[in-house]
Amino acid sequence: MTRAEADSLVEVLDLDRIETNIFRGWSWHTAPTRVFGGHVAAQALIAAGRTVAPDRPVHSLHAYFLLPGDPSSPIIYDVDLIRDGRSFTTRRVVAIQHGRAIFHLSASFQRVTDGPEHQSPVPPSPPPEELPASLPEELPEWSLPNGGSIEPFFSRYLDVRLAPTEGADGSVQQPVWSSHGEPHSPHQRMWFRARGTLPADPLYHVCAVTYASDLRLITTTLLPHRSTDGRTISLASLDHAMWFHRPFRADEWLLYIQDSPSAAGSRGFARGEIYTADGRLVVSVAQEGLMRVHS
Repeated sequence: MTRAEADSLVEVLDLDRIETNIFRGWSWHTAPTRVFGGHVAAQALIAAGRTVAPDRPVHSLHAYFLLPGDPSSPIIYDVDLIRDGRSFTTRRVVAIQHGRAIFHLSASFQRVTDGPEHQSPVPPSPPPEELPASLPEELPEWSLPNGGSIEPFFSRYLDVRLAPTEGADGSVQQPVWSSHGEPHSPHQRMWFRARGTLPADPLYHVCAVTYASDLRLITTTLLPHRSTDGRTISLASLDHAMWFHRPFRADEWLLYIQDSPSAAGSRGFARGEIYTADGRLVVSVAQEGLMRVHS
């Protein structure tokens, strides 16, 4: 059972509440062969947030991808009300399809409190207005059951502009999408924003960024291992963590800085920092993924 294509991220995030703490989310018939990790993470977070008082924004989440999601079936989100303290609220969410858990998320929410502040400075990057608005020609298209093809699934919901990075030798590296080619420094940068205008509710904005945070991040681990000998490396996300430092709007430009400090034991580790256009660090991200080499 599928629902017609969602026209905006708001439609993706608007879950059906089928019991007090149980929600149903949808995929769509033009999704890839598995549910995008950011999709299920964003829906799980909005399910958790719908059980928390609005004066307690989320400050962190930690999640595990257990099984590939089936885009042809709805996803059930079962929210466990772990704790409601004086300052912090904790929720655990299990995403279920076909009677099996496919995803697990724990999220912590905090009453807004003032305290000391500092942050890393934003790295220099060309503004999004100076970067190409169209997707690169080498970006692979998803195959549809009817044999056709579509634009990448995220382009319906996100405006993405890829930015150049700096190599280890100080040279400028142009962005890449393909796993084939010369090795590349494990750094990527992109600007993104949700298409259209999101509602004022801050939960939509953190969930929109949760959706976008899974885009390209794990592929950063692949860049130093690009080759031209026909060898390929498949990637699968294992876990995902996010920390939300400051308020922001996801329908305004955000700069996503990505790097990978390590790959070992068939696992690659990637980190991300998300800044507003005026240089505020608003989100930090970490992800580990499985890397399998195929000759």
